[in-house]
Amino acid sequence: MLPYAAYLRVYEPLSAFPEQDQLAWARYAQNPERPRRAGALEVEHEEAVRRILRVPPFPAPSKESHNAYLRRVDDVLYVCPWQSRLRSWLAFASFRGSMPVKLADRFVPTAVAERTADEFDRFKRGEPSLRMHIRTSTWHVPTPWFVPFDSAERWLVLRAEETPEGTTMAPARNMLYVTSMAQARKRVARALVVIRRHIGEVDTLTDVEDVGRWLEEFHPHSLVELDYGGLVHLMDDETLQADQSVAELAAALTGLDNGQEELAFAMYQRVILRWRSIQSLESAN
Repeated sequence: MLPYAAYLRVYEPLSAFPEQDQLAWARYAQNPERPRRAGALEVEHEEAVRRILRVPPFPAPSKESHNAYLRRVDDVLYVCPWQSRLRSWLAFASFRGSMPVKLADRFVPTAVAERTADEFDRFKRGEPSLRMHIRTSTWHVPTPWFVPFDSAERWLVLRAEETPEGTTMAPARNMLYVTSMAQARKRVARALVVIRRHIGEVDTLTDVEDVGRWLEEFHPHSLVELDYGGLVHLMDDETLQADQSVAELAAALTGLDNGQEELAFAMYQRVILRWRSIQSLESAN
């Protein structure tokens, strides 16, 4: 079973972490037994499934994950901690708040839910920041997530890549965009100017502002990554190759700023309709 989710991640340079964490992540990067990129999502998913299938279920891990996604660029190590416990707490709080208590209790017993909430409250009292390095979206990629990237930064893999020794370097089927934090913030800022100037206060503006505020929480020399994750398994090769959502959204913003309203509308509609059709699979038989 594959989780149909996409991920927006921030990788901070090792120097951005406290000294003790720097030492821990440096050792982690040298650990040959750490989860590799090709199987990391599966490891995360399996851990979550085991917790939920327990009786009673465990909405969040008892300890924070010691794992991270890593990137190395020009001999600089960049780290994106999994933060499985924090992400689980926040997701569970959102889940409980999205439905009536009696219905939520059918998924997680009241006693377990209250214990989980108490643990999260204790954590928050001793932690000044609930900053997450990873954002998750099920069944679709939110439109504002495309704003920080450029079409030239797309990396598409339809089949597994292997070294001459036969070592798999990437999972079969993968779609990624990676950019610098400086470029991501610049593109978000430009999008906000265009939207405010030509459209005004709309939901899209609020959503892009939210992405911008989140990016401002991290080191200015970080990397930003959009990973289609399990969503690639909802799309055939032709659909993935044809997906130019980043380019289309950029064209929509440029058209809007240049007075080409019809072009802007057409490009924006292509993005919206593409992802609406994929999101509709959630309720398909």
